[in-house]
Amino acid sequence: MTLEERLNADLKDAMRSRDEVRKLAIRSAKTAITEAKVAGPELRALTDQDVLAIIVKQVKQRRDSIVEFAKGGRDDLIAQEQAEIAVLETYLPKQLTEDEIRERARGVIAELGVSDLKGIGPVMKRLSAELRGVADGQVVNRVVRELLGQPR
Repeated sequence: MTLEERLNADLKDAMRSRDEVRKLAIRSAKTAITEAKVAGPELRALTDQDVLAIIVKQVKQRRDSIVEFAKGGRDDLIAQEQAEIAVLETYLPKQLTEDEIRERARGVIAELGVSDLKGIGPVMKRLSAELRGVADGQVVNRVVRELLGQPR
């Protein structure tokens, strides 16, 4: 079962059980998936990796919204966004901890022989490819900068 098929099945279940939060979160993800399919001159099929990237983007958008809602004192909207994040995260692979990211970053830095911030580009390129979907890019960047000597 593909990730998109799983979303469709879970949407039906959410509708049957009248789970509004789950229904809204899945519908939002499905809308973003449909938009990605029809973007460009031709209709295209999406792989599970493409769908996963869309869900990661949806979670990131909600986290950004939470920050803005906190600034505006909208606790009711913060709770809604957090609930939707919890639903969407069930479709994501287990996220790596900061220590696991640090361990991988040390390995790549040693392998590439990088010793200062001038070599951050190749390190980030390699780590971004390896950790796509299982680690937040901002956390990876912060860890690499710490390891190369510039805390952020």
